[in-house]
Amino acid sequence: MAYVRKNAGKWRAQVERGGVRKSKSFGTKAEATNWAAAQEAELIDGKSGKFPRKTFADAIEEYREKVSAKKEGSQKEGLRLDAMKREFPWLVNKTLSDVTTPDLVRWRDARLLKVTPGAVRRDVNLFRNLFSVARDEWHWCGESPFKGFSVPSDNPPRTRRVSPKEVRRVCRWLGYRTGKVDGKQQQVALAFLLGLRTGMRAGELLSLGDHNVDLARRVATVEHKMQHITGRTREVPMTRHAVRLLAPRMGRGMVFTVAAKSLDAMFRKATNALMIKDLHFHDSRAEALTRLARKVDVMTLARISGHKDLSMLLSTYYRESAADIAARI
Repeated sequence: MAYVRKNAGKWRAQVERGGVRKSKSFGTKAEATNWAAAQEAELIDGKSGKFPRKTFADAIEEYREKVSAKKEGSQKEGLRLDAMKREFPWLVNKTLSDVTTPDLVRWRDARLLKVTPGAVRRDVNLFRNLFSVARDEWHWCGESPFKGFSVPSDNPPRTRRVSPKEVRRVCRWLGYRTGKVDGKQQQVALAFLLGLRTGMRAGELLSLGDHNVDLARRVATVEHKMQHITGRTREVPMTRHAVRLLAPRMGRGMVFTVAAKSLDAMFRKATNALMIKDLHFHDSRAEALTRLARKVDVMTLARISGHKDLSMLLSTYYRESAADIAARI
């Protein structure tokens, strides 16, 4: 049954059928009436075994608002959602319950012509979860079309190490001097040095400030990309060297004022100018964890890094070569 009533200057529509109740307020009676009729039709369809006439594009927007918005990486995830809508209108304009596995195979093969298998895997994980949420929580579709879908092999893990000589060259080019961080370039160098000593991601480093760094305890409390699942922040233990690097920047609110995009651009500009090949800022995280692996056990290392999957820690972030290990045994 649908009801439309005026309340506090707005028209409130309410629909109730089979124990399911929905309501929403509108500025006009016509808007409220139209919404109530549409919602009632969807509930009737659902009761008869049908699914609401929601498109894949509708599901993307619903997912953006109810799921992505709670994640630390919501901005990047939003770009991938936008790319799907922009580049594959033939797919996103289909009713969600009508999307088939062959549709996704066609999408996957088209994506592989433009991006790496690793990028496609990330997209697959995103949209597989979208269909799971749409099925289990919204009842917008039945069995996920990702069932039986073949996922492309991932990119081989990076093995790149960061040498002390490269660190010195990059920091020198960025104008960094110990204890002196006057401009944005010097901040990039400081972030790189801290990444090498803490294993923190770029976003975590840029979030450091008086509010979340305890130099006495040598602990930084940071938000992280899986916080929407764990429901809590991550505490990162810091080495004494990291504390010495941070100390001069404390007492001013935020440690860094450089934006994430600027940090990435300036770091790439430095490595290009120095002709240092294949060095990414994120390699500082792997280098830090590889060095720390010599000092702590694997469970402690996982606690430092924030990894729950030890195989990811071993295959991707621990990069000591067999020759390096042989030299120590």
